[in-house]
Amino acid sequence: MKRFHVHIAVNDLEENISFYSALFGASPSVSKTDYAKWMLEDPYINFAISTKSAKTGIDHVGIQVESDDELKQINQRLNEASLSTTEQTNAQCCYAASNKYWTIDPQGIAWEAYHSLTSIPTFGQDTEISVKKESCCVA
Repeated sequence: MKRFHVHIAVNDLEENISFYSALFGASPSVSKTDYAKWMLEDPYINFAISTKSAKTGIDHVGIQVESDDELKQINQRLNEASLSTTEQTNAQCCYAASNKYWTIDPQGIAWEAYHSLTSIPTFGQDTEISVKKESCCVA
């Protein structure tokens, strides 16, 4: 099953954790000094916030999948539609190691399709790719 992903850059993490915890009726499943994530079942979403971007607001959106096969299927659909993608393997970002494909929508918003492999102890320094300059996960 696929899970929708939204990552918002914020300037005050604690204030935003309080706001989104009240909105979702749940505490974050991951909470660090610079990052928080809710893995919600209703709505089925991976919602993350962080203080890592220079610009606040929507950082990127995406689709989280449960296997590399699902990830390859999404990339294949994008390629069949002649949309360019950038591949990352074992990307170290947002306290997780993941395999990813990035693309840009017509409005210039970065989209990632990804399969998380494992948790990591740091926010991570993702591999530089040329999809979007402001993103936490895309340099």
